[in-house]
Amino acid sequence: MKIIQTTDKEIISQTLERPVIEAADLSQLVKEVFDNIKQNGDEALLEYSQKFDKVNLDSIELSQSKWEALANQVSDELKNAILLAKKNIEKFHKAQVSGKIEVQTAPGVQCWQEAKPIEKIGIYIPGGTAPLFSTVLMLAVPAKIAGCKEVILCTPPNQKGEIHPAIAFAAQIAGVTKIINVGGIQAIGALTYGTVSVPKVYKIFGPGNQYVTAAKQYAQTQNCAIDMPAGPSELMVVADETCVPEFVAADLLSQAEHGIDSQVICVVNNEEVALNIQKEVEKQLEMLPRKAIASKALESSKILVIPSLQQTIDIINEYAPEHLIICHKEELEITDNVNNAGSVFLGNYTPESAGDYASGTNHTLPTNGYAKQYSGVNMDAFVKKITYQRVTKEGIQNIGKAIELMAEAEELMAHKNAVTLRLK
Repeated sequence: MKIIQTTDKEIISQTLERPVIEAADLSQLVKEVFDNIKQNGDEALLEYSQKFDKVNLDSIELSQSKWEALANQVSDELKNAILLAKKNIEKFHKAQVSGKIEVQTAPGVQCWQEAKPIEKIGIYIPGGTAPLFSTVLMLAVPAKIAGCKEVILCTPPNQKGEIHPAIAFAAQIAGVTKIINVGGIQAIGALTYGTVSVPKVYKIFGPGNQYVTAAKQYAQTQNCAIDMPAGPSELMVVADETCVPEFVAADLLSQAEHGIDSQVICVVNNEEVALNIQKEVEKQLEMLPRKAIASKALESSKILVIPSLQQTIDIINEYAPEHLIICHKEELEITDNVNNAGSVFLGNYTPESAGDYASGTNHTLPTNGYAKQYSGVNMDAFVKKITYQRVTKEGIQNIGKAIELMAEAEELMAHKNAVTLRLK
């Protein structure tokens, strides 16, 4: 990782630019796949699984017997780890559930709000170089707490037509109702329109590559909601001499290994700390099985030396990182002034990996600066909030005249009349 020491805002801005991986325009391909699925359903899914994933599927849906057999392949040790993570995720998300909110806004005017579950959701789980079974927990567990009736999981199979056993086990304990052996654009298309084998859903969650991301964006134009804009994973670490350089380096590499387009940024207050972290990164990199991927990501990753605390805070809020780790003696002041971040990790013993797996918070977070306007996935993502109101005779007399005047000013006389008749 290159060390940059500067206070120049333009240089800092250039340093914080996210890596751009040139990609072909996928809109035409996505539309073709979606149109084919809309017209031909399961037949199109089988065709695309063979074309894109090089697999001839016996069945689009994973049978209950195969599901159980795969789940049973998971070691007891890993099962216990997954169960621990599920318990903590469940505990944190149950605490977010809000009850009915009821207010009398004026005498005789009662308003209230209730949360109702999104009945059918789809969750997409990548199954390639990193089968993200942890994401099954992050999406299915809160969906179940919210009361979603159908939780449809799509994940690409290997060339034997099988999915990763840990994905099957996590789905089993988290409340997934159906597993579909389909990945890529075709999975998102199937969830959007529905086929004989795949139920149509109302909202799609989960990460994916550029093809899945483009497909989710198109799904929004087809009356299907998505969780949030997603992009390559990213991490910012803010540290000073109180940090443990070995820990900081490990955290930076934990995100760099996600993909070649991932980015990690470290902001420190002096050059000595920067050099110690740089040395640790180089040392630990050599031991990583995914060294080639992490090395490529580190090409667009930097260590910034910024002595000013205020400038450091400004950098955090401008970059709006997906993950933010703070190992700094001024932890409280920094934390109080952070407005833009997906999830924040405090202190030397809080690795970002804790949030990825088992602390209880959700790891489905906004990337690419979207933390300025989006929250990470939470219980609100799985519900709609419906408002209700009841107005009595007394109530319409209290607010009726104001409604009449406002409706008349907007030249909506039928609106006014609906009140006038009641007042009479």
